[in-house]
Amino acid sequence: MTVANAMTAYQILYRSTDSEYNPSWDVTTLFIPWWQYRCSASTPTLCAHALLSYQLPYDTCNVDASPSFGLHVGEPYGEISDALSLGWFVSVPDYEGPLASYAAGVQAGHATLDGVRAVLQVAGVFGLRMDTTKVALWGYSGGALASEWAAELAVQYAPKLKIAGIALGGLTPNVTSVTGYINGRECAGLIPAGLLGIATQHPDAYSWIVGRLKPASAATFLSVRQMTAAQAIAQFRYQNIYDYFVGGYADIHEPKVVQHMYNVDGYMGYHGVPRMPVFIYKAVNDELSDVADTDALVDRFCGVGANILYHRNLAGNHNQELVNGRQRAFAWLTSILDGSYSDAYAAMGCTVVNVTYNLAPYVGWW
Repeated sequence: MTVANAMTAYQILYRSTDSEYNPSWDVTTLFIPWWQYRCSASTPTLCAHALLSYQLPYDTCNVDASPSFGLHVGEPYGEISDALSLGWFVSVPDYEGPLASYAAGVQAGHATLDGVRAVLQVAGVFGLRMDTTKVALWGYSGGALASEWAAELAVQYAPKLKIAGIALGGLTPNVTSVTGYINGRECAGLIPAGLLGIATQHPDAYSWIVGRLKPASAATFLSVRQMTAAQAIAQFRYQNIYDYFVGGYADIHEPKVVQHMYNVDGYMGYHGVPRMPVFIYKAVNDELSDVADTDALVDRFCGVGANILYHRNLAGNHNQELVNGRQRAFAWLTSILDGSYSDAYAAMGCTVVNVTYNLAPYVGWW
């Protein structure tokens, strides 16, 4: 694998649970930092003591576009290599699972949590200091979806798993809101990928969605199952996705079978409260997901005792915030993993701040 600052990498197959709580499986790719070569039984202080579970935003219903495949040719954003340079172990799970269930929150949360548990079972063999190791999660956009659901589900699904903190960028708290927000826009291709992805966890909804496609354009819509996120965005750019359905908007929003799917997998804030510190960063002008949805999610969690630092960036758009928020995310994660968090940030309650970080040039959707 061509990821800088990695000494070696392993892929771990592990048992997990899907959105309907049926047994399933997932894969995570574990990167060992280059400086781990200094670690030995006689030099334990030189062994790594931090694990970052990094959820890539791969945003596709094509299982062959999962990170465990794509990382063989490199990473897209450079954040894995930057984390490795800090001496952290980095785990990158295929959190959409074997069905590529893009946008299915419970599936993604379970896979993320189980990926961490799987790594912790074996990482001691590779020199991770299990007696002092701290664990953090990080994700942006689709990766934040998986990370946020992991934060919600951790209390009831993985109560013994100790997660020191979670960083979430570019959140999409409400999938139906996102659908309406991006339909007809540059990134409209995420709608067919998301619909077919989330519906893989709900066979009745999947059958309904596919059955309501107009015959003349059904093949085009379903072709997204063989596409990467970039290919889907290019294929469906600026299209009205509702036009692919016999009943238009109503077909993918109003039937009870579809509403059940969204209620289970599509709305953040209803499956648990994060019990670890959380850093959320979001562009106020995010064109993928209305900032009001993230504001509401933060208010909901803060009302029941969560510890959240929320940065609302007045500069940039969704893709720019990936870059604009990177340094702040790394600084926050470093404090979590080196134990200095309470010295640098409020350890209780919520802090909501409007900031202006404008580091990135305009970034389009491929």
